[in-house]
Amino acid sequence: DYDPHMSNPDRWQGLPYNAISCFYRKTFGNRVYKIPVGVAETCPNREGIRGMKTCIFCDQWGSAAFPEYREATLRQQIEQARERVRLRFNGDTFLIYFQAYTTTFGRASQLSEQFSVSLSYPEVKGVVVGTRPDCLSPSVLDLWRETSENGTFVGVELGVQSFDNRQLEWMRRGHDSSKSLAAIEKIRTKAPKVNLGIHLMFGLPNETTEDILHTAKMVNSLPLDNVKLHNLHVLKGTPLAEQYQNGLFSPISREEYIRRVVLFLEHLNPETAVHRLAAVASRHEELVAPAWARSKMETYQMTLDEFTRQETFQGRAFQALPRLSPEARLRP
Repeated sequence: DYDPHMSNPDRWQGLPYNAISCFYRKTFGNRVYKIPVGVAETCPNREGIRGMKTCIFCDQWGSAAFPEYREATLRQQIEQARERVRLRFNGDTFLIYFQAYTTTFGRASQLSEQFSVSLSYPEVKGVVVGTRPDCLSPSVLDLWRETSENGTFVGVELGVQSFDNRQLEWMRRGHDSSKSLAAIEKIRTKAPKVNLGIHLMFGLPNETTEDILHTAKMVNSLPLDNVKLHNLHVLKGTPLAEQYQNGLFSPISREEYIRRVVLFLEHLNPETAVHRLAAVASRHEELVAPAWARSKMETYQMTLDEFTRQETFQGRAFQALPRLSPEARLRP
């Protein structure tokens, strides 16, 4: 069997999966810390463009990790976070992560100015942008291409969430799988040096083992550098909270979520880096369910334990997984 991890136990710093930290250390020479900043005010769904509605899981903060800093200027956000990391970890290498809402929903000129501010700090080695598959203007793509071709690290994280159109409609994402595939191709064509990843969400209604394997096949068939995994959880004030209160949605258990993550990673290309294994509710008072979404480290350790229990690792079943043709990427 293809065995990249067991034949070289130091490849991923002793981990059973290809953590993004390994890639960052190899790229920048030491540990890298992401500074999440909030500069976008909204996204297409919140503006009601094309009749869109707010995503079913999104709260008022637009997935911002530190909403208390959103009133600060970009420089203030960077400097405050930088000092926290320096005091706690003695870190000195940073990426600026434009996280909340949809950063590319605004004008490219604004994003260009924000890049310039971020990169004016010598310890900042690059920028990472979180966005939607349907918010890629030609001017934004040009900015990414120019910045990355000048030797600056540019990462893009697309909020794909799922390749299943039924699930995307249920989540009220306002785009389908074909839009995600087109966005990936567009970025790879127009800004080929961008480090490209997608967000995926597990724990969706009626999700099956077949669905998890199909997602792995999809990722393996696409020109992606990394993935970030989310567990669907319920936050106050969201449409999902209303469904939960009415008995129309129940989050999966932590054990079942971990089973799905391990299954997915076992079939994932070992060259694909993984940002994280699960999301955590950064505002505990906003979390409705499940309670385990409060505990990042416990879920992480239990996932590592499950890898050990199954004697498996990322990519162990990669070679055995059938490849998807371009035609097969779009499910009916």
